[in-house]
Amino acid sequence: MRVVCIGAGYVGSVTGAAFAALGYQTTVIDIDQSKVQAINEGKSPIFEPGLDTLIKTYAGVTLNASVEYDAVTEADVVFIGVGTPSRPDGSADLKYIEGAAINIAKYIKPDGYTVIVNKSTVPVGTAEHVSAIVEEHSGLKSNVHFSIISNPEFLREGYAVEDVFLPDRIVIGTLNERARTIMRELYSKLVDLEQPYEIIRQLGFNPQRESGLPVYFETDTRSAEMIKYASNAFLAVKISYINEVARLCEAMQANVLDVSKGMGLDSRIGNKFLQVSSGWSGSCFPKDTAEFLAASRKHGRELNVVKAAMESNLEMHAYIVEKVKKKLGTLYGKTIGVLGLTFKPNTDDTRHTQASFIIRGMINQGASVKVHDPQGMEMFHVFNPNLAVTYCHAAEEVADQADAIVLLTHWEDYALLKWSDMGSRMNHKYVLDTRNFLSVGMMNQLGYHYEGIGIGNSQEYHQFRALSEVI
Repeated sequence: MRVVCIGAGYVGSVTGAAFAALGYQTTVIDIDQSKVQAINEGKSPIFEPGLDTLIKTYAGVTLNASVEYDAVTEADVVFIGVGTPSRPDGSADLKYIEGAAINIAKYIKPDGYTVIVNKSTVPVGTAEHVSAIVEEHSGLKSNVHFSIISNPEFLREGYAVEDVFLPDRIVIGTLNERARTIMRELYSKLVDLEQPYEIIRQLGFNPQRESGLPVYFETDTRSAEMIKYASNAFLAVKISYINEVARLCEAMQANVLDVSKGMGLDSRIGNKFLQVSSGWSGSCFPKDTAEFLAASRKHGRELNVVKAAMESNLEMHAYIVEKVKKKLGTLYGKTIGVLGLTFKPNTDDTRHTQASFIIRGMINQGASVKVHDPQGMEMFHVFNPNLAVTYCHAAEEVADQADAIVLLTHWEDYALLKWSDMGSRMNHKYVLDTRNFLSVGMMNQLGYHYEGIGIGNSQEYHQFRALSEVI
């Protein structure tokens, strides 16, 4: 079986490398010559833990990359994993999907059968739209020469390699039995987990699974397309909820760490996505919730809960700015150091991150901002070229003459900083930890005025948290 992945971004490169590792002859196609060259040279085109080693191992063996679509002619399965940016009204722009469909149509084999898979997050009904495009530009018949199906990705940036080999579920959306048979064969090596476990162990991961084998779930195409949107929107709602609870905890002198832990002990709720932050962001949640909400409005069934979660998330960004301002009295003329620009650790992705909103808010109130991130500074600058910040090559530099340090991303690097030295560089030893990540006891012992989100600020409470860390 031969596989083609259109797109060498977060979805296509990880998916392509995984199928190559499983033994399928795989070609990744992208219009970006630099990404294609990187893969063929055994390098990852993106920062993702484990991916560089994976590509290096299989490049030139079962994995190749190209800017041409020739490989589509011999392919049994073609994945479309290109970007679907949001339009100003929140709806999805399908121009890259449509472009890929037209190119596939030009090369698809007329005397065989090809499964074309929408792997990107796409609006409900996109499979039918892509099917019509391929029919128009190839002259072939849908469900005779090819089938368009949905197989949404559920990869977490920073953990994508582990997720692709150890998925919780694999969702296949099609009612065409021939397509289902081919996809079952393709995924058979993933479902039993034996080979995937061996691969990720060789990559240096220590795989831990809470459940058994992945659930292989088949449904119709439209339901599969809906599953991805509904899943991401639900997780966004859950994060917005716990962030609102955190703000209320501060007002009522409760602590959200214990509240969220107590909530998570209820099996109906679970403990995942109950971690407080400065708000959800990144390349998926903002885009997917906006598109999901836009679709609901288009069909006269507005998702009010999703709408409220989006509004609450923006309030959380503003809350961080106001919290710093309240502590300092004003942001005008103040120097703020920011640690973390990516929306989560172990990625270089800074698309639509909370950092851009929060930093812009502080600058608009007269602050000077210095920033650091272990991986994301280059991309952050690309997406925010006009944002007047100072980029620091070393994390310690953000402390120089700073009136406050705001930790936005819980990179392990920041827990290992010499905070005793950091404090001596600052005008005021104030740290706002939006992830409740650093040690309360350590920061207090070093003389910092340390604040988290939703954990209370009384001396008694900090003593309690410090004691619990020791215990």
